[in-house]
Amino acid sequence: MKTLLMTSVLALSCVSAAAQEKKLTIGGYGEAVMTRNFYSQSFNRYKKPENYANDDSHGRFDLPHVVLNLGYDFGHGWTMGSEIEFEHGGNGTAVEIEAEEAGEYEAEVEKGGEVNIEQFWINKAFAGGKFNVKMGEIIVPVGYSNAHHEPNQFFGVYRPEGESTILPNTWHQVGLSLWGRLNGWRYEAQLLSGLNSESFTAEDFVHYGATSPYEFKVANNYAVAARVDNYMVKGLRLGLSGYYGYTFRNSLRTPGTKYDDVHGALGIVALDFTLNRWNWLVRGNVDYAHFADADEISAYNQANWTHHKYQDGNPHHYTNIGSHALAYALEAGYNVMPLMTRRQAGAGQSLWLFGRFEHYNTMASGTYASMYKHTKRYRAAVGVNYSPVKQITLKAEYAYRFFEKPNNSGLAADSPLYKQPYNNEPSVSIGVTYTGWFM
Repeated sequence: MKTLLMTSVLALSCVSAAAQEKKLTIGGYGEAVMTRNFYSQSFNRYKKPENYANDDSHGRFDLPHVVLNLGYDFGHGWTMGSEIEFEHGGNGTAVEIEAEEAGEYEAEVEKGGEVNIEQFWINKAFAGGKFNVKMGEIIVPVGYSNAHHEPNQFFGVYRPEGESTILPNTWHQVGLSLWGRLNGWRYEAQLLSGLNSESFTAEDFVHYGATSPYEFKVANNYAVAARVDNYMVKGLRLGLSGYYGYTFRNSLRTPGTKYDDVHGALGIVALDFTLNRWNWLVRGNVDYAHFADADEISAYNQANWTHHKYQDGNPHHYTNIGSHALAYALEAGYNVMPLMTRRQAGAGQSLWLFGRFEHYNTMASGTYASMYKHTKRYRAAVGVNYSPVKQITLKAEYAYRFFEKPNNSGLAADSPLYKQPYNNEPSVSIGVTYTGWFM
């Protein structure tokens, strides 16, 4: 009887542990990469490109993203999700005793990188998931690369360059989301704090606008975002997303009555698709953004830069900003693994040969566009993705970033109006990634 009782208790414990395990989810993704860039790494290489045409190549090792996901199902439709991301290996500081400074204790930065809580939300599901309310730090799914940013969702060693440049990426903010799935559709609408125009730049457009240097995100302005995806055609997903909100005065600085009529309205619309069928995997996107009051805010930023340029720790950029930005891309890969023998084509294995082309411009138009011709960029890449198991991918690619040549027709080479073309920027990259759930 005692043995039977112990066996029953053990069985109940195992059932309880299994039930708990089903409620707890643990997963994540990560990337380790190596790149050799066959162009100058000088930050001045676009000002006088002729001075840097013969610079040596340079190499980099990096951990672009290492992410840990934790989730829990509380029951009755209540779930929690969280994601902590270590970008470029995270950052580190250490306290040392400096012999050169009379033995003083000194905190020093040991390495670069960032650590972010990229997601932390509570979700309540209704009607079997057809309608959900999510609150907390959430992903803003505007553009393909924000909605699908895991390394198994793109062929390149790095995330798609165009969207990652002109938009925040991965874009996440504290907000409220209403979302659900219904008859082959997925929909989402969000209420968020506005972006901060003081963090917009000429070369990255609104990329840094979602970040905050403070322990909180200023929310003087609010914004809305929305996304809808259709899955009705087998193997095809079509997505449309958008964003609208004011960006000026969304900081701790008061601009004064001179700027009463300036709002910095930002509108973004993005279309993307994924086709996964017949051993082909094709992805594409088009993103267009309009930034109102770009000239007025550029003048405001320049005035603030002049006034605050000698202040230590100034977190803002204060550069000119374009009134429009554009990005589009197309990539296609073919899985050659099924063409090989059954022995080679093991379960979960794939071997994709791919090509990609993209164009983006953070200064597509605006008063200051002529000063930033190098922001109009093109990039072509070819490579291979091999997955020995579904969760792990080995990547390699050759990429070639290039620029439009200036129109020097009728000008002598020694003319002060003659402009040197920008140097093209080829590179070779390899990487290893994982994406999966451990529990």
